[in-house]
Amino acid sequence: MNTTGKYKDQINVLSHQIIGAALEVHKRLGPGLLEVVYEDCLIEELQLLGIPVERQVQLPIIYRDKPIGHPLIIDLLVDKCIIIELKTVNQLSDLHAAQLLSYLRLSGLKLGLLINFNNVRLADGIKRIVNGL
Repeated sequence: MNTTGKYKDQINVLSHQIIGAALEVHKRLGPGLLEVVYEDCLIEELQLLGIPVERQVQLPIIYRDKPIGHPLIIDLLVDKCIIIELKTVNQLSDLHAAQLLSYLRLSGLKLGLLINFNNVRLADGIKRIVNGL
């Protein structure tokens, strides 16, 4: 049995559910609010769907097999397999994507969603970041 293919299917279904929840939040609130407002509402939408979500998850930095410095903070960790980084900026940059990719590499997770709620059309502010999936 190909568990890798099954995992990809499950993670893709979950990512589509997350994007649907984000679209619902954006439809109800629109752009222009603080990031924390979108975070609270997205958590509520995901919980309504029965999807486990954790907020402000600490990610230790391991360097040469030792924890170093202060942990990074992940905005949302969905079902322990997808990292969501929320933004409310004028435009996503390559640095935002690189930050999320670093989080994925440090955590060993395969998929992250970068969601910028500060767009008239939310679909223009969603970016999937993959770490070897």
